[in-house]
Amino acid sequence: MRVPIPHRLGKEEVKRRLRERSGEMAGLFPGGADVAIDWPGEDRMAMRVAAMGQTVNAHVDVTDDQVVFEIALPAALSFVEPMVRGVVEQKAQKLLA
Repeated sequence: MRVPIPHRLGKEEVKRRLRERSGEMAGLFPGGADVAIDWPGEDRMAMRVAAMGQTVNAHVDVTDDQVVFEIALPAALSFVEPMVRGVVEQKAQKLLA
């Protein structure tokens, strides 16, 4: 699942805000989650999300004009994709505000 979020903050400001607010990432997922975050590249944040008895890998790519959340939902969780997409869109905007 790919969820692009447009922004006008500039890449460095977005990365700063994501680093500062990384503790709020669990709130992006319905029902909460345990989230481990790493920055394997300058413009990529990797997440390992444990929720609803499943572990999901995701990453966030930061570009000059958008933040792209890519979440690999297992088939067992495909039914929650619309709900996850909506929550990510809504809460990602707040993380960047």
